[in-house]
Amino acid sequence: MPCYLTYTNAETHRIINENLDRSPLVTGDVVGVGPRYCPSIETKVMRFADKDRHQIFMEPEGLHTREVYVQGMSSCLPEDVQIALYQTVEGMENVRFMRSAYAIEYDCIHPTSLYATLQSKDIHGLYFAGQINGTSGYEEAGAQGLLAGINAGLSLQGKEPLVLDRSQAYIGVLVDDIINEDATEPYRMMTSRAEYRLLLRQDNADLRLTPIGHEVGLISDERYKAFLYKKEQIKIEKERLAGVMVKPTKETNDYLISLGTTPLESGMPLAQLLKRPQITYANSACLDPERPALRKPVWEEVGIQLKYQGYIEKQIAQVEQFKKMENRRLPVDLDYSAIDGLRLEAVEKLSAIRPLSMGQASRISGVSPADLTVIHVYLENKRKKASHES
Repeated sequence: MPCYLTYTNAETHRIINENLDRSPLVTGDVVGVGPRYCPSIETKVMRFADKDRHQIFMEPEGLHTREVYVQGMSSCLPEDVQIALYQTVEGMENVRFMRSAYAIEYDCIHPTSLYATLQSKDIHGLYFAGQINGTSGYEEAGAQGLLAGINAGLSLQGKEPLVLDRSQAYIGVLVDDIINEDATEPYRMMTSRAEYRLLLRQDNADLRLTPIGHEVGLISDERYKAFLYKKEQIKIEKERLAGVMVKPTKETNDYLISLGTTPLESGMPLAQLLKRPQITYANSACLDPERPALRKPVWEEVGIQLKYQGYIEKQIAQVEQFKKMENRRLPVDLDYSAIDGLRLEAVEKLSAIRPLSMGQASRISGVSPADLTVIHVYLENKRKKASHES
């Protein structure tokens, strides 16, 4: 469906400025901090007074309706003001309202009071998910609801909880961020927050998470069997491509030149040739006469894994280092105030959050690398003393 772009103008801004005394954001009726990435139109006009216009996207609500969502004009001004300012915008002179914009303000808990399972540290069996954890957005709420629901179910069955770490899924990044950081504004999940985002791709989501889903009972045996078949096909095809030698014939080199890449001087495995930016699995079929017929999701994944192999392997090595820190567990009842040399701020933060690993402790704002060293030395000395006494 086509979307359209239009802009506010000086008249739009005049109406907004003349009615700011009717905005709960300005009068103080709403005191919560709004989301950074989608401020209201009155906030934009006030905050960026030097701008003579702001862009607005007209987004159809569906295939079978004339209703349009106006992206970029969120507001808590009264409806009569909203209608007046909308009618000043080019393309919306004859607008009719289905529903006016409105502001919401919600309370939240401090998510540092939660475990990585989203269970409360204070009340066993109580799980929190969504905006109450200080997040903003449908996907963020849905992701937390999924994880909290899984863990509530596992708890009732007496099974081990599910914790997704930062290298496994964006859900892992989201939860790790909110339970370790001091929330000063609604949290949104941005790809830039994930340090291992090269591994957290949409094309490999099934490869990363289907085994976990099957283990916790959310993936049927039939679906899991299909997943294992796809995984095996990817493995076999990667191995086959490593053994397919492309020879520097005139026909081959002419084709490579036509694609904008350099000709071959000697034979090269097709798996290596696929690393070139100009060569894809699809356009290399003529160089591979024995190629089997594979489903698109299989050969697309093969092409991605081969083309970015070096980068992927480098990130996997980083993940291994990360997991070493995650595997260094911290006692839940550790008395941080008894550790000599630990800064007061670190004692306060660590005592409040009660991290379960050195990795989690390292991501708490206010805990420095020096603090981690002090904790490590303290625990090592304690372990040696206990070993000597036994």
